[in-house]
Amino acid sequence: MHWSIRRTLAVVAAGGLCLATSASAVASTTPGAHPATGTRVGSPITHLVVIFDENVSFDHYFGTYPHAANTDGPRFVARPGTPDVNGLTPALLTNNPNQVQPIRLSNSQALTCDQNHDYTPEQLAMDGGLMDAFVQNTSVDTCSPPNFGTTGLTMGYYDGNTVTALWHYAQHFAMSDNFFGTEFGPSTPGALNLISGQTANGTSVNAQGIPVPDPGAIGSQNPTTQTGTVYGDPDPFYDNCANHANPTVKMSGPNVGTMLSAANVTWGWFEGGFAPSRRLANGTPVCGHTHTNIGGASITDYNPHHNPFEYYAATANPNHLPPASVNEIGHAGQANHEYDLKFFYQGLKAGVMPAVSFLKAADYQDGHAGYSDPLDEQNFLVKTVNKIEASKFWPHTAIMITYDDSDGWYDHVMPPILNSSADPALDALNGTGVCGHPATGNPLGGFQDRCGYGPRLPFLLISPFAKTNFVSNSLADQTSILAFIENNWLGGERIGNGSFDALSGSLKGMFDFNHSAAPKLILNPATGEPVR
Repeated sequence: MHWSIRRTLAVVAAGGLCLATSASAVASTTPGAHPATGTRVGSPITHLVVIFDENVSFDHYFGTYPHAANTDGPRFVARPGTPDVNGLTPALLTNNPNQVQPIRLSNSQALTCDQNHDYTPEQLAMDGGLMDAFVQNTSVDTCSPPNFGTTGLTMGYYDGNTVTALWHYAQHFAMSDNFFGTEFGPSTPGALNLISGQTANGTSVNAQGIPVPDPGAIGSQNPTTQTGTVYGDPDPFYDNCANHANPTVKMSGPNVGTMLSAANVTWGWFEGGFAPSRRLANGTPVCGHTHTNIGGASITDYNPHHNPFEYYAATANPNHLPPASVNEIGHAGQANHEYDLKFFYQGLKAGVMPAVSFLKAADYQDGHAGYSDPLDEQNFLVKTVNKIEASKFWPHTAIMITYDDSDGWYDHVMPPILNSSADPALDALNGTGVCGHPATGNPLGGFQDRCGYGPRLPFLLISPFAKTNFVSNSLADQTSILAFIENNWLGGERIGNGSFDALSGSLKGMFDFNHSAAPKLILNPATGEPVR
């Protein structure tokens, strides 16, 4: 059985590139088959649900795990034997090299400013690996929703008294403390890397699809074709709920959706607010549904640049058509695998769930600072996980929870730079115009503005086959999820053409495929605490 290409920290530190495969991951298991298609799978996991939330660094949510202050919010007391993580040590908490010491945010401080999480500021914050320049480069201290009169808010972190559900999931199932964003930068690069490992080959176009310059979102842009690397947050061209008054972007090449479809494996992207609130006379959708967050602000549910499949013509649903029936979910049809989030829950209730599902909360529940928060996010996560655990699919399901980018929140771990870049206008990790070692460290085709790995992010695995109360230290990134899908359903096929999936570390060490040991964990959506 072909499993994920692995890359060790020792090799990264030495600047080398070592690609190897392992056949040991599932040697003692009997592969299952997807019940609808009969497609063979490479492990006992026949259903994967990827919950892709927004804008959290590892230290922001797990810096003091498993030790909570217990001065506010729901109490969290770790089970005996719960392992520590590579988090905020006493020295980092009280003698931090940044201009401001880390700031514990209480349960009542869930609403915060959105931090600066652009490609260049994130590199500047890391200061060549010294990790000491976050305050001057990524901190945003004044905003609406209310701020706290704090200087250096980027140094803020929560503990188990606020991100209570995530801490319970971590100690009941498995988590990683060595998982990174594939590249530096904001939401769109993270979302594209999740499904293709590739942010190059993006073309900036106007509303008519004619190439135009877009220096704010496309780097290293060819002046003739306007094709280059996506490093910002442009809207997708193939989404008619996008803002076409500004340049939008088309992506070329395959993604995991096209690969799954070719292999007759069911899949779907489910996003809050994807269903139109109304349509114009010509059928153009208007995505105007809103919800109110815990601060009382009305937030539009759908965000086009959070939906990576809408950048690709082959996997887009431009007019946001619904599935013709619940039985279409996961299959080819008028929705083209793109659905409102409500159809995931409707399908689950009807006994229909694709082999691979990507879930994106409505904006007010996606965890993105500035308009969402950890408490609204927790409500979404817990209700969703509870429903999956109650379904017939649970015994052979894996749920992976992670994030698109760090939002610029402080994290003390310098990522290994597997792919370097040298753009004089954008790169700055190791000095002006330099990120990594461009002369020797660019194994992915020479594309610029793809420096990575980027900041460290949370990653949790919830599954009957997850190791329990386990912290993985193995190097992984967003494309490790892509590689898991490729290994489990596609026989180890890779995207190619410079995709980061060729370098991805394996997630297999977080599973125990010899045993189905982890029982269900039902939590209270409001408090994050176990209900039974």
